[in-house]
Amino acid sequence: MRLTLSTLLAGIVASPAFAAGGPFFSLRNTDFVVLIAFLLFVGILVYLKVPSLIIGMLDKRAEGIKTELDEARALREEAQTLLASYERKHKEVQEQADRIVAAAKDEAAAAGEQAREDLAKSMERRMAAAEEQIGSAQAAAVKEVRDQAVVIAIGAARDVVAKQMTATDGNKLIEDAISQVDAKLH
Repeated sequence: MRLTLSTLLAGIVASPAFAAGGPFFSLRNTDFVVLIAFLLFVGILVYLKVPSLIIGMLDKRAEGIKTELDEARALREEAQTLLASYERKHKEVQEQADRIVAAAKDEAAAAGEQAREDLAKSMERRMAAAEEQIGSAQAAAVKEVRDQAVVIAIGAARDVVAKQMTATDGNKLIEDAISQVDAKLH
């Protein structure tokens, strides 16, 4: 009530009615009429408790704003918690990815080393097989040369024997060979 009374007094003191000329308390003075209308308007507002309604609405609005601010703080804290959680998860995922990459590099290095060892063993086997083939080919060549030498020697011996042998000597050699075979078989 003091607030409205002091407002009313301030309105009266500062009113432009004091600046008007002529008798102030006359209905012909527009300033006086405006002052009375204003006072009636303010009185009606006070009687209808409009200032308390306005104050109540302002308090209600302030409470709503306070509630919204509290909700905003709670959402902000929740967002910060989620952000921290996601940052932790991101860090864990990054560490896991780094471990996977390191394991893949280790496996690749081990596979490379194993491939080198397998290649070396394969080369050794191929070299051994090649040496064996060379030895076999050499033995076959030696055998072929010997066989050819035997064939040539037999041919030469046949030619020599054929030139020097007579029919009676040949029959005698055949009979000796038959007797030797007969003695070995029995």
